[in-house]
Amino acid sequence: MKEIFRSTDPTEIAFARALLEGEEISVVVFDENMSVFYGGIGLFPRRVMVVDDDAQEATQVLRDNGLETKA
Repeated sequence: MKEIFRSTDPTEIAFARALLEGEEISVVVFDENMSVFYGGIGLFPRRVMVVDDDAQEATQVLRDNGLETKA
């Protein structure tokens, strides 16, 4: 799996996930529950992960929709 996007903003994560799933790219979000452990302060970024074979296409989808990617 490869990280393609990270954010502390839950709306950006939901947007990224919706865009990728709309393109039939499987998405896993890491660290979704970290803020629960620390009182919901939103300090820890959530990471959007895709399989290596989908990383290039997923990155392009996010960039085309105005999200700044890791790669």
